[in-house]
Amino acid sequence: MTEQRYLNFLNAEDCALLMIDHQTGTMLGVQDIRLDQFRSNVLALASIGKVHNLPTVITGSYVDGPNGPIMPELLEMFPDAPVISRPGWINSWEDPSFKAAVEATGRKKLIMAGVTTDVCLYFPVISALAEGYEVYAVYDASGCWDMMSQLTSCMRLQQAGAIVCNWTVIAAMLQRDWRRPTAEGTLKYIFGGHLPFYEWLSNNQNYTRTTLQSKSKTS
Repeated sequence: MTEQRYLNFLNAEDCALLMIDHQTGTMLGVQDIRLDQFRSNVLALASIGKVHNLPTVITGSYVDGPNGPIMPELLEMFPDAPVISRPGWINSWEDPSFKAAVEATGRKKLIMAGVTTDVCLYFPVISALAEGYEVYAVYDASGCWDMMSQLTSCMRLQQAGAIVCNWTVIAAMLQRDWRRPTAEGTLKYIFGGHLPFYEWLSNNQNYTRTTLQSKSKTS
């Protein structure tokens, strides 16, 4: 029997966004996806949090070392979000400051992404699941050193009870209805900004609309 959590839809009032170890050093090692595409996916997920005003927690590990600083775009996008710089914990959930920041959101559904998928995402996901959270692990805003590591990590996440999905699923679930006021932001900043074909479709639609309006005025 399918567990109930797999049949649920997210809504912006019951979830939080956790961005884990998206650091300029470790991201250079991501090899299961093109780095430019990976960066776009990370920013797309962050844009979802911004458009839907999700409580967001950002963390990085050993930011003064080879892991490098957290992506500056994330910090610019969420100037008021708690940013936890972990002095040593590999599993972010074991850092009391990070866990306290997550608990302070008051949300029991967590959207999580991290670098790398097999460690920085997997470890806190299973810790959160063990404490009764419902976790959505966003695989395309997470990355590994090679494709096999990414695939097996996603399998392990699903086996552990996480809901493994991509950022477009998160965006669609939270938007749910194009009549909602977040539709413009979803179309312009999320889909339009990070799915090239969608931007082209939008431009084509705008061109067609403008052309038809121009013809109606001259006829």
